[in-house]
Amino acid sequence: MLDAALLALGQVFTGAHLGFLVIGVFVGLAVGIMPGLGGIAGMSILLPFLYGMDPTSALGMLIGMVAVIPTGDTFTSVMMGIPGSSASQATVLDGFPLAKKGEAARALSAAFASSLLGGVIGALVLSVAIVMARPLVLSFSSAELFMLTLFGLSMVAVLSGRSLAKGIAAAGLGLIVGVIGTAPATGEPRMTLGIDYLYDGIPLVVVAMGLFAIPEIIDLLKRGNAISETTGLGGGWGKGLRDVLRHPWLVARCAGLGCVIGALPGLGGAVVDWIAYSHAVQTSRDKSQYGKGDIRGVIAPESANNACQGGALVPTLLFGVPGSGSMAVFLGGMVLLGIQPGITLVQTRLDLTYTIIWSLALANIVGAGLCVLLARYVAKLTQIRFVYLAPFMIMITMFAAFQATRSIADLVALVVMGAVGLYMRRFGWPRPALLIGFVLAPGAEGYLYQAVQFYDWDWIWRPGVLIIAAITVASVVLGLRYGADISSEGETDPAAAATRPRQMAFTALFLGAALVCIVTALGLSFLGQVFPLTVGLLAAGGAVWVLVHLAMGRASALHDDDAALAVAGRWSGRELYLGLFIAVVAAIWLIGFLPSMALFFPLFLILIGKAPVIRSLFLTASALAFIYGITTAMSLRLPQGMVMSLLG
Repeated sequence: MLDAALLALGQVFTGAHLGFLVIGVFVGLAVGIMPGLGGIAGMSILLPFLYGMDPTSALGMLIGMVAVIPTGDTFTSVMMGIPGSSASQATVLDGFPLAKKGEAARALSAAFASSLLGGVIGALVLSVAIVMARPLVLSFSSAELFMLTLFGLSMVAVLSGRSLAKGIAAAGLGLIVGVIGTAPATGEPRMTLGIDYLYDGIPLVVVAMGLFAIPEIIDLLKRGNAISETTGLGGGWGKGLRDVLRHPWLVARCAGLGCVIGALPGLGGAVVDWIAYSHAVQTSRDKSQYGKGDIRGVIAPESANNACQGGALVPTLLFGVPGSGSMAVFLGGMVLLGIQPGITLVQTRLDLTYTIIWSLALANIVGAGLCVLLARYVAKLTQIRFVYLAPFMIMITMFAAFQATRSIADLVALVVMGAVGLYMRRFGWPRPALLIGFVLAPGAEGYLYQAVQFYDWDWIWRPGVLIIAAITVASVVLGLRYGADISSEGETDPAAAATRPRQMAFTALFLGAALVCIVTALGLSFLGQVFPLTVGLLAAGGAVWVLVHLAMGRASALHDDDAALAVAGRWSGRELYLGLFIAVVAAIWLIGFLPSMALFFPLFLILIGKAPVIRSLFLTASALAFIYGITTAMSLRLPQGMVMSLLG
């Protein structure tokens, strides 16, 4: 084992690995700076670049990114009062008041230092967990692995926020989307609608980017302002560091909390910062300054959310169960690289496992250092109107989605999932719950079939199964306790009750999808229908539950970000920008990717961004040169379009 650790350390410090790790760190910081994007959308953008890469270098890039997103999103939380991701919500409570007091530098310094220490502690915990859990992993059968997927699904209790019914329905829909394709046991097509593209299922990168990237881009476009209104940092870089050194036990305790919570599949960033913040408040003698600019309110959540990444890697690497939404995409990246997490990885590729551990620790150190160096420059970038950044992000999103299967249908599926994510966000449905359901669906179905085949139904009484079932029940109880007041989709509009018919209509679409799944399952053989029938009934039950709550006017179910505008008969702009995505996809299908971007960029910048013509042309040329350089360097392909196909 020591030999594997030393071999991995040597691989980490090779030039190629370090280079790609730094690239991942830079991308992670950039994604963290963009409010709301978070690790899921950022990791999804990196996935298409993994094709053909050396696994060690590719893992360095992925770990470099996932490790520092909780560090990068501190900028927006402190400078703007807008959480950069779900893992930085609690940082806003005291970080933003400190910035308004002219102590932004102190808050950022304390956040970066505590993030560094928390991330390193998370890596150490991961290395110990790998050693201690290895015998346990080798004793796991398909029955225990199936129960672990149920354990992952049980975290929907936290991801559901105020409405458990919505969480169950969203997870059910994710499971339904996950079973689209052919049944693993019989090869029967399920919900493919006769479309060839669906026979292999919808790619993870398309689902993840549709659910998260498109809604966040549209939400930022709706605001129409610069990301931030100020770049003032003030003084206090040294003071922030001294603050962290004065509270070492707070850092250690919160990092430990982050590791434990991160190791619970599905929990992760949705709640870790709030638990750490609550712990800091509860254990403090003087609570009077919390929420007004107490530096401990920055140190606690920032220590926990970076340590959470190390904890989240434990179930991801050992059991193939994603510890968070970003880990779900990381899991997909490992599969793309031909790396199968779980027993095989621990047993035969221990050096690769330690490569990930060393990379995690190193990425946190590099990320914290870069944040300090880049702080003043990043703060200035946040003054740029988002409308100038949006076309570039749209281009990258389209490019990344197309690389999933190199089919134009990838872009169509992207927009469809984007529409689903957009209205889930509007009506307060937990999108992470849907993604967790989607990621766990194939594993849950496969492990269930294997368990029944090997043990018949006696697998239910295996000791390991019973132990995991008990832990799952406990996690549901804890999840309901800690997650009840947390909404993963923000606060609702006070006028939400007035748009109840619209919310019920959207819920009816979930119910319709569940009924289609049930009807399709009934026409299959027994082995092919068991799993889709079960998840269809689960989703239908959750949707009916939501409809009942809406009909009764339950406050926990009512949620509409645009309620006031809808009551006034005005549009929020969501549909306009969603139509823009549809138009871009149509143009790519017709004339190809590069010609479409050559038209889209200047038109968007001039008509929507009100940018000068010369500036628009310069930004267009820069974007086209960037994407052409990437595709050429990495031998990737861009859509050619119907016109070019006919001419060719």
